[in-house]
Amino acid sequence: MGAKGSRASSKDQDPKRMPLLGRRQKFPSWDDTLLLGKDPRSLLKRGMRHVSFSLVTKGMTDIPDFLWGLSEVQKLNLSHNQLRVLPPEVGKLTRIVVLNLCGNCLKSLPREVSLLQSLKVLFLNMNCLAEVPAELSLCRSLEVLSLSHNCLSQLPASFADLSRLRKLNLSNNYFAHIPICVFSLKELDFLHVGSNRLENIAESIQCLTNLQIFIAENNNIHSFPRSLCLVTSLELLNLNNNDIQTLPEELYLLCRLGRIAWNPMDKGLHISRNPLSKPLPELVEGGLEMLSSFLKEKKHN
Repeated sequence: MGAKGSRASSKDQDPKRMPLLGRRQKFPSWDDTLLLGKDPRSLLKRGMRHVSFSLVTKGMTDIPDFLWGLSEVQKLNLSHNQLRVLPPEVGKLTRIVVLNLCGNCLKSLPREVSLLQSLKVLFLNMNCLAEVPAELSLCRSLEVLSLSHNCLSQLPASFADLSRLRKLNLSNNYFAHIPICVFSLKELDFLHVGSNRLENIAESIQCLTNLQIFIAENNNIHSFPRSLCLVTSLELLNLNNNDIQTLPEELYLLCRLGRIAWNPMDKGLHISRNPLSKPLPELVEGGLEMLSSFLKEKKHN
């Protein structure tokens, strides 16, 4: 026992091993894999539907080169790092379906994103983007796009070609108006433009006939457009914290809203923290049915 313990102790104190052990404790998982001579593909997770790869919250400033050789990756999560550049090599990952880049420091995207023809979900929220390339509109399979918490004030006109896009988040940017291209996205059922610099909602909003959730809270919108009442598919409409003083008499057409909502997660009409003229504040507190009846009666008188 003593000899065995002595050998173990001696082994632990081998000067050639101690620095390696000390350093390896700090290595990220992919470096550890390479250090041991393993194939990086051993880090892939093969689910029932997708092959995924995740390097979340690793403090990376650069993406490891071996990643571009993992052509089978379909879901890639690089969120919450310190990435400043997305290399053009991203275009090699042609099977990507879901790409999560949120919570980084990206200021631009390479044109090669246009090669991601299988891409359906793209998270770019919480970056430093001042623009997005027109080439992104060539990702015709895109269904979900989040660009919230960036520095955007416009979108390329070519975004109108994203005919399959269903969910678009543009909140917490610098938009002074909803980009015209958005009104061409006929499949949209979710649109978030809250916390921007909007002063109005264009009449073209009525073109989004499949829209179920529309959030435009925390802007400086002065009026509730009558055309919005024609989007009868709406189930959640959030106009909280704006500058709306009157509501259109056609509000009763939005029959799917169901009620005045106070919890941000609830379906219904969110209209609090607006300088509504009397007697509307009292009517709002009475609920959507009372409010709609009042407006309908006013319209026909």
